[in-house]
Amino acid sequence: MNRKKLPSYIMLFLPWLTIPFVGKKSFIRFASTASLANLFIILLSIIARRKRWWKNKNPMFPNGPDFSYILGPHFVTTLWVFKLTYGSFPKYLITNIVLDWINTFFLARIWERYGFFKFKKVSSNIYWGINIILAIILYGYHYTLEKVINNKKFT
Repeated sequence: MNRKKLPSYIMLFLPWLTIPFVGKKSFIRFASTASLANLFIILLSIIARRKRWWKNKNPMFPNGPDFSYILGPHFVTTLWVFKLTYGSFPKYLITNIVLDWINTFFLARIWERYGFFKFKKVSSNIYWGINIILAIILYGYHYTLEKVINNKKFT
């Protein structure tokens, strides 16, 4: 294994150690929403690469999205946030605002200091705003999904 890629592998696999604590029922309930979130982030990453909004200097796969972040902490955190806050939109939104702030303004600076990631043509504020809008869309998606599923159970 390439030593330079070791942080990417740790970022990918470490969050998955918490999945047993999410529980099977919650995992199944929220996995499609977390997968949709990942799809949005993958598409955003492809656009960002073309427009040079940011630079991922240590991707697992060259010229691709940062799957170590997307499939690791992003997916797992999305599951945890929905498990802990779904049913209370204000709690969900505040949790996302805080976690996205930490990710965008604190962790991104740490990754930049170590040479893994750098914002270029997009500001941290814009990226943070995009993530908040994504969080709102995901909550609406999951709310609608559960309404449809629950209606089919009773018909």
